[in-house]
Amino acid sequence: MAVLLAPRSHEAAARPTALDPARMLDALPHPVLAVAPDGAVTDANVAAETFFAMSREAMRQHRLNQLVACGSPLLQFVQQVNESGAAFNSYRIDLTLARGGAELLVDIFVAPLPESQDGVVVMLQERSVTEKMERQLTHRGGARSVAAMASMLAHEIKNPLSGIRGAAQLLETEANDSDRALTRLICEETDRIVKLVDRMSAFSDGRPIERESVNIHAILDHVKKVAQAGFARHIRFHENYDPSLPLVFGNRDQLVQLFLNLVKNAAEAIEVGKDGDIELSTAFRPGVRMQIPGEKAPVSLPLECCVRDNGQGVPADVMPYLFDPFITTKASGSGLGLALVAKIIGDHGGVIECESAMRRTTFRVLMPMYSPPAQADGADA
Repeated sequence: MAVLLAPRSHEAAARPTALDPARMLDALPHPVLAVAPDGAVTDANVAAETFFAMSREAMRQHRLNQLVACGSPLLQFVQQVNESGAAFNSYRIDLTLARGGAELLVDIFVAPLPESQDGVVVMLQERSVTEKMERQLTHRGGARSVAAMASMLAHEIKNPLSGIRGAAQLLETEANDSDRALTRLICEETDRIVKLVDRMSAFSDGRPIERESVNIHAILDHVKKVAQAGFARHIRFHENYDPSLPLVFGNRDQLVQLFLNLVKNAAEAIEVGKDGDIELSTAFRPGVRMQIPGEKAPVSLPLECCVRDNGQGVPADVMPYLFDPFITTKASGSGLGLALVAKIIGDHGGVIECESAMRRTTFRVLMPMYSPPAQADGADA
């Protein structure tokens, strides 16, 4: 007897096969760890390998307390979930890695695995990128405030100062020695104020910047040569470049000024006579996107350039305001160098952030890949 089989529906035929759970975990952009009840790491995804700078096989040879600093809140959360059997979430937690001592701000999610003897699964979500985006908008607002102030100062202060200086020079010709010292003091102070106003005038230029395709490695090499010939002659430089990094569509002079300010800031953080090191590095970091004012869609920021030093670091109370105008940790600083850096980065559509610990401070610049404007068709092409 013939048996008739019902034809498979198109919907059933098109149904995809189930994915391997390991492949799904590797697709996640957040670090995920499986931790046994005794603290041993039993598995990890690709993002965890990047986060802890360690291969999956190496992590399986470690316990969780060997990946994070002693006394880390993460260890307490894992123990709490093992004991209660209930999931636990915590937000904005300072997490220090045992390898390298990096301090990160993360959200922590811990949940028990189905079988009690399997332990828990841990997912970490780094908040630093989000914090960078939010703070960068604040930095740009501060730069715009300085721009308005600079325009006012240039008109209302520089002209009277030139008159004051001229009058002091006339008085100096007829003054005795004791009075001449006072007239010279007037001239020096007026010159100092004029220089300060001139530096602030850099913020008031609202014209669109002229851009071209720029090799960021050529810029960093130029900055290194300038630094080694002057203010950083006592410091060793190291380069860690990604040779495949695409060209940046930016303004060469402004980018030189940007990185020269960062390198000078790093050199000044290293005490004279100390064993000073400055590392310049570049990397391609896909996956970071930011909503830029005036752009309809988020802009990708895959080009990373870092300036890292082994100086004393930035005080914790200054860190949130580091790129604001008139904020400085130097006795003779004006607090405009990093504010100008933030403005240049903003004009290029990128972000900058600082991560600082004792003997390890990193200024990280994330920039978009710009494409040259499309050429017109026809005779103008």
